[in-house]
Amino acid sequence: MTAAHDQAETRHYLMHYPEHPAREDDPHYADFEAYRRRTHSTAVCRFAEETGDASECHGVLELHHAHVEFSLQNGIALERLEHLYPGISDPSTVGAWVETADNLVWLCAWHHRGHGGVHTAAAADYEASKWVRGLIA
Repeated sequence: MTAAHDQAETRHYLMHYPEHPAREDDPHYADFEAYRRRTHSTAVCRFAEETGDASECHGVLELHHAHVEFSLQNGIALERLEHLYPGISDPSTVGAWVETADNLVWLCAWHHRGHGGVHTAAAADYEASKWVRGLIA
């Protein structure tokens, strides 16, 4: 049996972001804001929703693009999403879809952008942190 221990993890890789407009120039940003206003009063951090435990949630609730980040929408292989989201492979509508409930989830600031958040931790580590309390510090 290996004793409990702490281990530093570092990951470095180069991201290749496709060309994308500035957020304020996005014609669908109004859709994002409308969804935010419409759902904020009943929003719950998705992490807390999935685990049934909000004790590790910290900070305000923020909207997260769950499947396609705004900055990546011009580079995704739309046909890969087509079987999950029929109609998504139409390049003229993907920008609007990016700002819909199918692609947006609420997360507290910690689980969104914190050290253990979906934008910071490796995907496997973020997922594991749902089930192992205090996994990421």
